[in-house]
Amino acid sequence: MNTPIRSPVARPVGMYSSCLFCHADLGRNEVIEHFPLGRRLAFDAARGRLWVVCPRCKGWNLTPLEERWEAIEDCERRFRDTRLRVSTDHIGLAKLREGLELVRVGEPQRPEFAAWRYGERLVLRRRRTMIQVGAGLAALGGIVGGGLAVGVGFMGMYWGGKGMFESIVKGSPDKIITRIDTGDGEQATVRRKHLADARLITVADGWELRIPGRTGKGASGKRRLSLRGSEALEVATRILPAVNRFGGTTTDVQDAVRLMEDEPDPLRLFARLARQEIGTLSTFAPEVRLALEMAAHEQNERMALEGELTALEASWRDAEEIAAISDNMFLPAPINEWVDRLRGR
Repeated sequence: MNTPIRSPVARPVGMYSSCLFCHADLGRNEVIEHFPLGRRLAFDAARGRLWVVCPRCKGWNLTPLEERWEAIEDCERRFRDTRLRVSTDHIGLAKLREGLELVRVGEPQRPEFAAWRYGERLVLRRRRTMIQVGAGLAALGGIVGGGLAVGVGFMGMYWGGKGMFESIVKGSPDKIITRIDTGDGEQATVRRKHLADARLITVADGWELRIPGRTGKGASGKRRLSLRGSEALEVATRILPAVNRFGGTTTDVQDAVRLMEDEPDPLRLFARLARQEIGTLSTFAPEVRLALEMAAHEQNERMALEGELTALEASWRDAEEIAAISDNMFLPAPINEWVDRLRGR
């Protein structure tokens, strides 16, 4: 008996419109009928994987769609039909006339795959953050000079400027990074300032991730979460890009890939580094942090493809909710408002 052809499942495209990593809009295309989202799609026909590549941070967002196979078949057909493509034995890139880019993944060795998936993303993240920090510091210099010119006290300028300097270099401390279920019906909100105390800890039966969060207002809302296993890895995929805010150099990425080659199993890699490294995640060497970020993403995707799609969909919903929150506090407030506040108006 022939297997019936499945019709596309109607889903709200909005649920998949924000990047899991930076929460930017992923864009749309008018080429792939079963998945009209994204301007660059990466696909692995053999393993049944379909990613939307974020145009802003270059993060690969694995899709939890039931109709993934139809979309992959469409991508494969489009890739083969276009002449504007370059490829190695294992990875190819095609650019369609409509503007959509397709990345076809075959059977690459990990270093080659990492160069495609992580290299561009992490080097771009570093470059973009350095540009943002430079622009922010230049703006801060103008604000401080302007404040002194209009008569703001030196100490007021010093403390206000110091706080803004830290916000520019380290990122907004109150920016929401993720939310974590506490297991008692509540969700703990993790902001950037909480990441300074995120740790990998060795325990009797392996390792765990410890991270602060807040469930409400006041001291009673402070929580210190201890996560293990798949839950710890899933949260790690969300916090490590923020910990690795400055990305990495090409050398850092290559060193991180070598660490993963030495210990291919992500769970054992986390356990080994938890034993070797001392301090918070933010104090680990750059290649160690990057290796943890790569390993966590690969393990979570492997689990998702083995049937844990519910957790993956929850991650997409979380990204949508955070993207909708207006808490962009990276750049300083307008000069007039800031000067007025310092002068007590």
